[in-house]
Formats: sequence, structure tokens, C-alpha cells
Amino acid sequence: MSATEKPKAPGLLDGKLSPTRPLRASGNLFAFALDTLRSLPKRPFQLREFLQQAWFVASVTIIPTALVAIPFGAVIALQLGSLTRQLGAQSFSGSASVLAVVREASPIVTALLIAGAGGSAICADLGSRKIRDEIDAMEVLGISPIQRLVVPRVLASMLVGLLLNGLVSVVGVAGGYFFNVVLQGGTPGAYLASFSALAQVEDFWASEFKALVFGLIAGIVASYKGLNAGGGPKGVGDAVNQSVVITFLLLFAVNLVITAIYFQLVPPKGQ
Repeated sequence: MSATEKPKAPGLLDGKLSPTRPLRASGNLFAFALDTLRSLPKRPFQLREFLQQAWFVASVTIIPTALVAIPFGAVIALQLGSLTRQLGAQSFSGSASVLAVVREASPIVTALLIAGAGGSAICADLGSRKIRDEIDAMEVLGISPIQRLVVPRVLASMLVGLLLNGLVSVVGVAGGYFFNVVLQGGTPGAYLASFSALAQVEDFWASEFKALVFGLIAGIVASYKGLNAGGGPKGVGDAVNQSVVITFLLLFAVNLVITAIYFQLVPPKGQ
């Protein structure tokens, strides 16, 4: 290479962006997800690593999740309270708020916090191991990094997402009750009595299933970007940013698919 010739950026072919690069990256992520799912039932299971990661993810996400759930519930309660008042259906404000919080807001808030706080920490941890050649040393010794490091972290993300979803549901509903009754002058009895008007148990189970799937996606994407980090500390930082962005995009896409399937399988109450 001459002194005046500029080096080509990675993924460029003859100075142009390779059109197959996004497809190749998506295929690699999908293959990594399949390898992770195949490794879930394998033994020996890293119980100690799983407990440590579950405690770590919970410790960095539980307080921010609870704090974020309060304004989410408040905004939903204020918006729906104003709308039901205009329509003359104040008696349904409680059930509408519960449906919005439990079915949609709760799993989304949980997933965003797990991806933003827990997932970024997982990606940074695995990325630092990668640039220190610890992953290569494990492979030389015949130890599978996926089974040893990825599986416990993915299961920990799923477990914490499942538990945090219940916490967000309780905090969001409580916050919605406070803002609807105290600030908007709603009736406490009508708010609580309307819970069963539109909401049903299947809504909660759908919310828990969403949280489980979102935790799986966050753990897999964070682990994949961490194990494929390169270029020193800057590469690890770029991998963390990419993992958060990719996880957010996948979460909203998967949420749309799950919600559409849920409405086809479970009809709304009263029909």
C-alpha cells in the first residue's frame, strides 16, 4: 500500500459497502442463537455462574425499572383518564389502564432496562474477556464458551425479566391508581371494580411470556456482540452500543408479532 492510498474500511468491497454484510451479520446472529438454544439442556450446568449473573443483572436493573415504571403508569393513567372522561366512560378507566400497563408497557419497560443495563454489562464483560484472549484460551482447552459463559447469562436475563415484569406491573398499576384517583378525582371503588371488566388472566400470562422472550433476546444479542468484539477497548464500547440498539429494534419487532398472534388466539373479553 502506497503512502497516499487510504485503507479500506471493514466490510467494503472495492471502496463500496458490501450488500451482503447485513445478511451475513443477521445469519451469524441467528446461528449463534441456535447454538445457544442447543446448549441449554447440556450438562454440566453452570449453576454458580447462573446465580451470580442473575443476582448481578437484578442488582443493576431492579431500582431503575421500578423508578421508570412509575412515570409509565402515570402517563398511561392520565391519558386514559382524560380520554374516558371525554367519552363518558370513567368507570372503565381502571381496566383500560391495567390492560395498557400489564399487557404492553410492563414487558417493554422490563426489556429495555435489561437490555440497557444488564445487557450492556454482559456485553462489556464478554468483550473484555475476548480482547484479553480468554475466550480463545477456553476454546484451546476444549471448553465451550457458549455453554460455560453464554447459557448462564441468557438464562439469568430470562429469569430476571420474568420477575421484574411482575414488579413493573404492580408498580405501574399502583402509580396509575394514584394519579387517576388523586390527581384526576377518580373514584377508588370504580377504579378497582373495573379491573375485571376488560382484563383477564391471559393478559398477564401473555405479558410474562413477552418478558421471557425479551430476556432471551437481550441475553443472546449482548453475548453475541461481546464474543465478537475486537479492536481493543474501543471495539468493546462499540459492541456495547451496537448490542443495545440491535436489541431495541428486535424487541419492538418481536413485540408486534407476539401481540398480533395473541389477539388471534385469545379474543378480547366480552366477545
